[in-house]
Amino acid sequence: MTPEPFGARLRHAMDTRGPLCVGIDPHASLLTSWGLDDDIAGLERFTRTVVEALADRVAVLKPQSAFFERFGSRGIAVLEKAVEEARSAGALVLMDAKRGDIGSTMGAYAATYLDKDSPLFSDAVTVSPYLGFGSLRPALDAAAASGAGVFVLALTSNPEGAEVQRATAADGRSLAQLMLDHMAAENEGAAPLGSVGAVVGATLGDAGVDLAINGPLLAPGIGAQGATPADLPAVFGDAVGNVVPSVSRGVLRHGPDASGLREAAERFADEIRGAVSGS
Repeated sequence: MTPEPFGARLRHAMDTRGPLCVGIDPHASLLTSWGLDDDIAGLERFTRTVVEALADRVAVLKPQSAFFERFGSRGIAVLEKAVEEARSAGALVLMDAKRGDIGSTMGAYAATYLDKDSPLFSDAVTVSPYLGFGSLRPALDAAAASGAGVFVLALTSNPEGAEVQRATAADGRSLAQLMLDHMAAENEGAAPLGSVGAVVGATLGDAGVDLAINGPLLAPGIGAQGATPADLPAVFGDAVGNVVPSVSRGVLRHGPDASGLREAAERFADEIRGAVSGS
């Protein structure tokens, strides 16, 4: 049986739950602000609270793998449980791992996050294309086979990214545009939305690239990094309807009370709906 593509599942989730992705980023400082120790018990309590508060209502939860990896195997065990419980509650899980490599190594990363038999199987994963877009082929093929998605770094919200992403390719396109064009080719003919997305920072002002990739556009930078939902139309233009705005600390700082997390997420979702619809 052919699995339902990620793009279709994401479109449905955004239409029914609202276009919001909430990051699960257990910074040491954030654990402290919740009154938790920066240890495995604090990590587990923090993660469980976020998943229980939000997984039944937001479209996407995005755990940042590094903050779990720093605790070794015990941290990965917490991450595995969070992925399973979030997906069981109806949220799509986007693993923020930003993997990038070649050949069999990229294949191993793909098996980790995009193989349904893996304990870390996620609905989508972030990847880096700057070893060449073709280096992502194992992940793209694995995602297509399992009905998962891939979000490819294009124009990120960190200022250092511009020295690579805005550099000019041999044919005159920026490297970011070259990558976006590859994504558009992967998504050609998909409906209602392709499963290969781009990561484009909400802090960019005018992105200055063609974002019509027929796929989702993950937009980090809202909240603590300074962007607001009102900035989205200027950055994304006609593609704003395919944007998945990502908020982490802007929601997480309202914990550890579950109602505070829910209210913050609902507020961001309402503001994003208004910005996207122009109301």
